[in-house]
Amino acid sequence: MHLLLIALVAVPLVPTVACLVAPRRSSQIITIVAAAVAFGLTVALIPYAASHGALSTSILRADAVSVVFLLPTTFLYLTAAIFSVGYLRATDDPRGRRYVRRFYVGFNVFCWSMVVAPLVNGLALLWVAIEVTTVVSALLVAIDDTDGAAEAAWKYVLLASMGLGVALLGTIVMYYAGTKAFGPSYDLSYGRLLAGAPHFSPDAVRLADVLAVLGFGTKMGLVPVHTWLPDAHSEAPTPISALLSGALLTTSFYAIVRFFQISERALGPTFPRIVLLVFGLASLALAALYVLNQRDLKRLLAYSSVEHMGILAIGMSFAAPLALVGVLLHVIAHGAAKGSAFFGAGSVVRKFATKDLRQIRGGVSILPWSGTMLVLAVLALSGLPPFGIFRSEFLIVAGGLRDPNDAVAAILVVLATVAFFGLSWFTTETMLTPVTGTVPPRGEVSVAIVIAMLVGMVALVVLGVHVPGALNHLLERGARSLEVSR
Repeated sequence: MHLLLIALVAVPLVPTVACLVAPRRSSQIITIVAAAVAFGLTVALIPYAASHGALSTSILRADAVSVVFLLPTTFLYLTAAIFSVGYLRATDDPRGRRYVRRFYVGFNVFCWSMVVAPLVNGLALLWVAIEVTTVVSALLVAIDDTDGAAEAAWKYVLLASMGLGVALLGTIVMYYAGTKAFGPSYDLSYGRLLAGAPHFSPDAVRLADVLAVLGFGTKMGLVPVHTWLPDAHSEAPTPISALLSGALLTTSFYAIVRFFQISERALGPTFPRIVLLVFGLASLALAALYVLNQRDLKRLLAYSSVEHMGILAIGMSFAAPLALVGVLLHVIAHGAAKGSAFFGAGSVVRKFATKDLRQIRGGVSILPWSGTMLVLAVLALSGLPPFGIFRSEFLIVAGGLRDPNDAVAAILVVLATVAFFGLSWFTTETMLTPVTGTVPPRGEVSVAIVIAMLVGMVALVVLGVHVPGALNHLLERGARSLEVSR
């Protein structure tokens, strides 16, 4: 099994090197194959992580929680690789081969960094991995070389770097907190930190927890440190937007979860829960209001991501184990839903040559497959059955109603409903209204785009109707590991 971890880390590096010299078609095939292998290896980890606990070395570690976060990353790696075939074929970019080479090299390095982050064994290595995701993704946001893309990339780099500087300080403070138990020199591996956490300095742990949530919350898109997110998601190439929203944000949330585990064992559940609750409510409230007033298709989906990150933070603040199962399921379902939604948005933007919602009409009649699936993906993001997000949000709310402070669950439902109205307006006004004026010809942009969306929608239905048994055991084990001291 240790070889499986090594293989999972190594696989995305193969297309990274190959794409430096391979022609476009070969780069596409190699990337899709590598992504399929990475997803297959992640699925192979599920039974072991669900039944045997942590599989670790001095550098790498996989347990139920890390495998849960790996699943949306490798799934989006695969579906975005498929989507990119149609996306790049549809573009008339004059830079041609050079642009494609840069795209695929950056795409694979970005996915590699997000695969590595949940697998490294320790807070210091985790910070390094997330820093790598920042550098690579910023270059990909700017790859189209437009003024808007360059501005979005710079804004992203500045805010994310400041946030990760705060997160680094939180990591250092957590190390200091551990010196009370381990002395002045020790490693920051998860097993050691979790075992020694009850003996850590409480004041130092409180400070480290707040700094970590604020710092990594910048990359996660929590309010008030979310302002880079709408611009970056809007200006990045669509496959990168899907990865940013469905994988990168939850990878940053994974870092917060690890600090939460340690803080909970050191302080008890109350303090770390309150910290996440404050950030979560602020994020959900602001995103719900902004969703009502968006006129840019990709920015609309970006604010939907802020909304769902708020739901994750609120779900972690609930005391019931049921809510934690919902949080972990939400991580996976959100990845599938947001990937499909951005793929559909990419198809619409290619067909209509605009992101302005006021200029898009009759999307379903013009794009019968991808337009229809975009509507379904938006409904899935709104939490409607039979999709996976309905199940995950139901579990979170049900767990919240078992919490002594059940008013928060009611607030969550109200704000999520407000966001639903914003998303439903987009659906009816742009995709379901009759075609007016001059319209593009009817037909799909690419079969590859339809395939990528179809895979994501099938996954959403499976997660909503019946979670596979092995995956359900994984979610339950991960939830137990997060509520040990409750």
